[in-house]
Amino acid sequence: MRHVFRGLMLLCVLISTPGQADAGYPERIKEFVEAFNNHDSKLMSQYVTDDVQWLSINGDAIAVESSGKAALVKAMRGYFESCSTCQSKLLETSVLGSRVSTIEEASWRQNGERHAQQSLAVYEFADNLIRRVYYFPAE
Repeated sequence: MRHVFRGLMLLCVLISTPGQADAGYPERIKEFVEAFNNHDSKLMSQYVTDDVQWLSINGDAIAVESSGKAALVKAMRGYFESCSTCQSKLLETSVLGSRVSTIEEASWRQNGERHAQQSLAVYEFADNLIRRVYYFPAE
């Protein structure tokens, strides 16, 4: 019985810990993705810290795609120029402390055909802004 009580107490502490879903992180990500879908890199920059990092993870390799707000804006502008039809949709989100994992579907048009792929991303927050994005390759 003592173990059950301890387990329930731990669960209560975890649920009431600041930085969980009540921090509004999933909503921030939705707004960030909406700015992405509008191809508005300047608006995207309002949702990130000054020292934001975008990291691509592929197997045992981690590549820093951009580091810093200005670099992210520049990278996104170039991306939007190269892919004028690119869009993203959040399919699932899960919050754990200051991190939110998402399954996202990227879509674009090529030669009149719609293409799509899903990938996993983990957004890390600091001061209610996106501090890091860990992006895993599409499956």
